[in-house]
Amino acid sequence: MAPVGKLYCVPTMTQTKTIRSVCAVAGLELEIPEYKHFSDNQTPEFLAKFPHGKIPAFEGADGFNLTEGVPIARYLAGRAPNSGLLGSSPEDAALVDQWVHFFESELHTDVIFGMLKNFFPYSKGIHTVLAERQLRSLLTLETHLSTRTFLVGDRITLADIYAASVLQRAVSVTADAAVRAKLINTVRFLETIVHQPKLEAIYGPTEYVENALQYVPPKKEKAPAPPAAPKEKKEKEKPKKAADDEEEDDGNLVPEEPKEKNPLDLLPKSTFNLEDWKRAYSNKDTRGADGSLEWFYANFDKEGFSVWRVDFKYNEELTQVFMSSNQIGGFFNRLEASRKYLFGSVGVLGEANASIISGVLILRGQDSKLAVDCAPDYESYDYTKLDVFGNEQDKVFFEGALAWDLEVDGKKWADGKNFK
Repeated sequence: MAPVGKLYCVPTMTQTKTIRSVCAVAGLELEIPEYKHFSDNQTPEFLAKFPHGKIPAFEGADGFNLTEGVPIARYLAGRAPNSGLLGSSPEDAALVDQWVHFFESELHTDVIFGMLKNFFPYSKGIHTVLAERQLRSLLTLETHLSTRTFLVGDRITLADIYAASVLQRAVSVTADAAVRAKLINTVRFLETIVHQPKLEAIYGPTEYVENALQYVPPKKEKAPAPPAAPKEKKEKEKPKKAADDEEEDDGNLVPEEPKEKNPLDLLPKSTFNLEDWKRAYSNKDTRGADGSLEWFYANFDKEGFSVWRVDFKYNEELTQVFMSSNQIGGFFNRLEASRKYLFGSVGVLGEANASIISGVLILRGQDSKLAVDCAPDYESYDYTKLDVFGNEQDKVFFEGALAWDLEVDGKKWADGKNFK
């Protein structure tokens, strides 16, 4: 049988195990070409087929290309309708989708692992909440499996394959011995799936942790001890040099180069005081009489300052709302050098796995780049100048971003941060 296509992947990924297992059960041959991550996926040839550069990526023998693990697995399962991987009835198919979505959204193992390994900022509160939610989900699963071998029906489906991939990860990170003591049926289910004759080589051995992984703060580098001051050597007094010698020595001194001024400091003085605006925004209600918006419109200098809409370019990469909010915080931290030229109100709009980052900046001058290019990642955002005095749509967007009630394409403000 000719291969249905090529799968560019890393073998240990949850999605890779799911896709390969689907093909094994369905009797489909899948070619796994040699692949080097962070190298092959950045080549023009790869990006021409998969513009986002993500894996797993499926290149069909018929020219059909597809990314994202579950959609690839579902597509390949549909290529073998007699395999039963998608269920044997419309109701079964819906239940398969239900359980796949459950494992995609409820276990949070990768988020917890990312915090523990310092891939993004650790929060004990978030870690605790996600661990509690994971346990609740696992107990729901345990009850369901107490009366059945498989998640849907009497034979293995895509739901079982994906569940085993996710569970195998969970028992190696969070679901430790104490938790597994409450999950007898779940562990039995995991062992049943990963030891299927066609799947055992794909899943490999399951590593069970005795104790859940814990956060270990990164060690702070010790500052090097200052060098000991050299001991003064007593020297015999030397005869004073002549005045002309002293002038010669002075001539050898290299004058310090003057510090280069920021172009924004060279602009004409403005009547709009950014620090006064920041205080007004902090101390007043945003909307309403004597609110900060009223103060803004009464005091803003359109010649000395400008208002910009800022939009993250890669919203398809966003997952959890709190992680996207942390990303905004990191961007603002990297703008520190422009604090005296800049104010920002940027938020996450939408919900987990369906969100965008958008907001507004008030900045000195008429060129946004001069204020934001101190942040190494400033090019990850689009900047659009707003006319809040002459364009009603711009004004509505601006006020919504400041009041934290902005809505864009049906996505409502979920969380946000200010730069002030």
